[in-house]
Amino acid sequence: MTGVPLYRFRPVLPGDLPLLYGWRAQPHWAEWWGAVEDDRGFFEEAMADPHTAAWIVELDGRPIAYAQDYDPHAWPGHHFAHLPPGARGVDQSIGPAELLGRGHGSAFVRQHVERLFAAGAGAIGTDPHPDNARAIRAYAKAGFAVSGGPVETPWGRCLLMEHRRAAAV
Repeated sequence: MTGVPLYRFRPVLPGDLPLLYGWRAQPHWAEWWGAVEDDRGFFEEAMADPHTAAWIVELDGRPIAYAQDYDPHAWPGHHFAHLPPGARGVDQSIGPAELLGRGHGSAFVRQHVERLFAAGAGAIGTDPHPDNARAIRAYAKAGFAVSGGPVETPWGRCLLMEHRRAAAV
């Protein structure tokens, strides 16, 4: 990938569900998100949850990824509950397998983080599986640093990574 593309984030709509479940059924999703058959209401729940914002990430008008950000303080005992009020947790995955390994992950995550900081978040957490080296590298390139773990959570085993907004000078 040359240059830094500008990604567009638009809310997930009901018409996006076939696309999302198609992505979710692909091996590169199922490996880290589980089998789609085990979690058929995942995207609908994210869309309906007032503490979660679900996004389709587009590049040149083409949907290329799913991203969500959420308030970690909305779940008792969440592993990012130590982050300051207003913090967000993020999860995301590239949709089409042919876009893996091309730099899109770290680039759109960086852009999403900048959007969240601009909206007032002081810190952002993400929690890849400790064996997901591709995701961990992408998050590190996007400014995240390992802050703990691996830990077992109700959502699975994860490595804790955080990104904090730079202090104003």
